[in-house]
This record gives sequence, structure tokens and C-alpha cells, in this order.
Amino acid sequence: MGTVGTGAITRRSLIAAMAAAAANGVLRPRAALAQLVATESSATLARLPLLTSELQAGPGQPPIVARSAWALGAAHPKVAPEYGTVKLAFVHHTENPDGYSAAEVPAMLRSIFAFHRYTHGWNDIGYNFVIDRFGRIFEARAGGIDEPVIGAQAGGYNAYSTGIAILGTYSSQHISHAARTALEHLLAWKLSLHGAPLEGHVTVRVTPGGAAYSRYPANTPVSLPRVAGHRDGDSTDCPGDALYGELQELRHAAAGLAGAPARVTLRVQAAEAAGVPSVLVGSLRLLDGTPVASAPIEIQVRAVAHKGEVVAERTVAQAVTSPEGQWSLPVAISPGRPGTTALRAVCPGGGNLPTVVSDPLPLAGSVSFSVTSNPGQAPAPSAPGSPPPAA
Repeated sequence: MGTVGTGAITRRSLIAAMAAAAANGVLRPRAALAQLVATESSATLARLPLLTSELQAGPGQPPIVARSAWALGAAHPKVAPEYGTVKLAFVHHTENPDGYSAAEVPAMLRSIFAFHRYTHGWNDIGYNFVIDRFGRIFEARAGGIDEPVIGAQAGGYNAYSTGIAILGTYSSQHISHAARTALEHLLAWKLSLHGAPLEGHVTVRVTPGGAAYSRYPANTPVSLPRVAGHRDGDSTDCPGDALYGELQELRHAAAGLAGAPARVTLRVQAAEAAGVPSVLVGSLRLLDGTPVASAPIEIQVRAVAHKGEVVAERTVAQAVTSPEGQWSLPVAISPGRPGTTALRAVCPGGGNLPTVVSDPLPLAGSVSFSVTSNPGQAPAPSAPGSPPPAA
């Protein structure tokens, strides 16, 4: 369970929230739920709206149910999302009663949203994704499934991670085979997409804003597994003993699905003299350091509307990597408000090429590109890079 924001989530407050949900018909008595069968999953999935990303990293994107399937046009974020990086994933359990039916899941997600949004005053549901016992993956926090959306799921580490919750309580029982398969696939796709390996550790610093929930003081460098249990970073028993005990096998299985991920970088090289344009530069390499040559690189600008419930990336320029895996593009940056443009570099993949996105690059102002014929660089159309304001 997430523990980030104003007021800690306690078992007592969660039980109270679920009791209120039961009074509203969201939850059934456990005895009645035990009679339900899990075979209803495939039928209900076919009736739910699915999201599709063009970025098929690792094993490809698994089916992800759109937020609209559970929000029903009512569960809106308070504000537009913020974006960070994805260096690791945290696995959670929600501590809901087990044995729920497939049809009850949307209402359960609305209950969790209400608990996070109104009881704790967070901007949105805390998790980035939720997986139910039928193996269905739901988009949770708004902001884009292929974006590094900052959630409220791991205090001190939200800016570096994505959060995946399994719907239910897994202190003494293991997750279902369907949920485990979905979790492995989602981890392999999401971490590969952002250029992160599935195994090993990464060192991050505890952010001051969430340090109250962390096991470590603010600004402490902490080494965490790339696929971590919530308890690895914060003072909690989440994701339950049984699920936590499965994580090592999950990491290995997901790594096998991911194949050979890559990492693409993006930064601005400032102009060296007046009248000389700045340059966007970056590289594309496999995680072992091998350069990827002759790969297409797209520069995309993000547009966010309706507080993150509508997000689109538009390609505004292209380049091709050199034999050393490098690429560059001259760019003109017009001054403006800080953060008015957010760029990312994308290798769309295809054939033997990896699919991967860079960390976002926020810029103050708008950008435009000039047509060029420099070696290792494809012609780039001139285009404004400023997205419309968030609604």
C-alpha cells in the first residue's frame, strides 16, 4: 500500500475505508465471493477499453485497460501529473479482501482512488498500474502508460520509479498465476522502455518530500533492487510476505522476457557563440555499452490535457545514430515559461533495433528545428515544440 502524502496509510484507516465501500455495495462478504469463478476474466477483458502504445519495448506492451474503464468519467485527478524517471519498479499489494469478482474490480479501484484522493488529499490514485487476480492490468494514475509519471506509492522514491499494485492481500498467500504472468510482462515492457534492467540494483537518493515514510533519512543514497518490494525502501510490510518472497523469481522471469534492452540519452549542448544554435545530443547503447548504429531517433514533444487524462507525444524531428551510436540535431529554443516544453528521444525499434525512450527533457520555451544534411543525421522538419497548456 502506498504511504506518500499527507497522513500515513494505516491498517485501521484502510479497514474503515473498505467498510464504507462495503456499505455502498462495492465489496461482497467473503463467503459469497468464494463461490465466484476466475474464468470470467477473459470475457470481461474483451468488453473493456484497452490502451495501445506504439512503443513495443522488450516483449511488447501487454494489454492495459484504460483508466476510463474504472473512473467512469468521474474519478478525475486534482492537477496535471508530474514526470520524473523510471530507474526501478516498486511492487505493492492493496490489502483489499481477496475473492472479488472481475465485475467488482472497477468499483474497488474507484474506492482506492477515493481513499487516496480525498482521505489523504493526494492528487490522484497513488499507483501507476494495478493488476487484479484475473491478470488484467489497469492504468491507474493518469499521465500516460509509456511516460515516467510520478506516483504516490513509495515515499522518498516516487521521482525515480513506477509503482505496480496487485489487488488483494498477499501476506500469506501467493498471487494467482494470471496475475504473476501479467506482472512479469508489465515489468519487462515498462522497465525496458525506460532503459532500465530488470535485475541488479540502482542507487538513488531519498527525496526530502517523502523521507518521512522511508527507512532512510532524506538525501541518503540507497541501493535498491530494480524490481523492489515496497518494504525495501519504506517502513511497511507491503507487499506482504508471500508476494515479497516471489520477487526474486519474478525478476529473473521478467529479465528473460525483456531480452537485450538499450538506453537512449537526450540533453542540450548550449550554443558556443551568439547566433549559433544550440544542439540536442544523445546516444543509443545497449545496457552492456555496445553502441547501436544506423538507428532512427525521433524527438517528440509532450502535450498534456484534462489533468493528464489525455496525453499525446508528437514527433517534431528525426535523426540517425552514427557508428558510435551518437546523434545530434541543431535546435532553436525560444524563451518562455519554465517547463513549457517537454521533449523525449525515442528509438521506435523494429527489426533488430531496441525500442526505448529517454528521460524527459524539460525546456523553458518552445523549440524549432532546421533542415540539415549533416552526416549521421536525417532531415528534420521545422516545427514548433510547445504543447498546449494543460486543461
